Amino acid sequence: MPRLTQPHLGRKWRGRLDDYVTAIAWSPNSQQVAACDGAGTVQCLNRITQQTHCLQTGTGQSVDALAYSADGRFLAAGGQDGRVSIWEMSGDAPTLFTCLENPRTWVDQLAWHPRRQELVFSLGRYAQVWEVETQQVLTTLAFENSSVLDLAWHPQQDWLAVGGHQGVKIWQDWDQDPAIRELPGSSICVSWSPDGQYLASGNLDRTMVVWPSEEDIPWRMTGFPGKVRQIAWSADAEPLLSAASGSCITTWHRLGSGWEAELLEEHTQAVNAIAFQPNTTLLVSAAADDYLCLWQGGAKLVQAQKGISGSALAWSPDGQTLALGGQQGEWQLWAQSVRGQGFL
Repeated sequence: MPRLTQPHLGRKWRGRLDDYVTAIAWSPNSQQVAACDGAGTVQCLNRITQQTHCLQTGTGQSVDALAYSADGRFLAAGGQDGRVSIWEMSGDAPTLFTCLENPRTWVDQLAWHPRRQELVFSLGRYAQVWEVETQQVLTTLAFENSSVLDLAWHPQQDWLAVGGHQGVKIWQDWDQDPAIRELPGSSICVSWSPDGQYLASGNLDRTMVVWPSEEDIPWRMTGFPGKVRQIAWSADAEPLLSAASGSCITTWHRLGSGWEAELLEEHTQAVNAIAFQPNTTLLVSAAADDYLCLWQGGAKLVQAQKGISGSALAWSPDGQTLALGGQQGEWQLWAQSVRGQGFL
């Protein structure tokens, strides 16, 4: 790994959980950030005051999914014990709003609707949609072929994509059969592009597939060293698409009738997390080799920071702060320079 001068990130805060950090989520206004761990701890931090609140102490069972509602009023968490805990975050101190019990089910995927107070979460071979106003389940969707492996709401439409064995199902209306995007293997991560024009699936069979949003004929990307574990889109008019597989990252950009790839090979161990800074093409990656890397244009290495065993990361929606969680339970905030020259 090369040593680069003039680093672009500087740590502004650090804390610790009880076990490895499994997920990180930001409030839409970028003022709060929450993290959870493999022991079941859930903690939130006010970025401005740096005051922390422990929402849930460790239970010995992991919390694996974490998300703020679109208006920032609620934070939801799901995990190994089958509970979906929902806190109200808008007051002076967070309070538990409700807890949905799902015995003998591991809830490891959840996502809030981008415009409504509706939460979808995985329940084995089903996805369930729950509404805040009525506190009732709106619908239960059967995936059938396997457990639900990932969930993604369309950013503009009321569509839900669900990944699992043999493909992706897209529900556009709860009362109608879903559109099916077939795959020979399993879709383990799904993600819509920010403009909603494309749906990408990272797959267990070392491929990635990208469909135009309303078409079932995809582009198929091959040659990955292992399963495609992470997908990240930039928010450009012509978005970049990055995928992590093993120790490699591949960044794709649209070219003519297809896609052109650039391979990023500086990491030496498995890449655990990738994300684009909002409204830019700056990509950040964290890996088991204890390096945090920044890639301008999704491809050019501009910083390699040693000593960070990142297991989860997330940019604040305003793009000013990166939250990073580690294998030993440490979690940190890295902030943008006040001098307007990138990151410190």
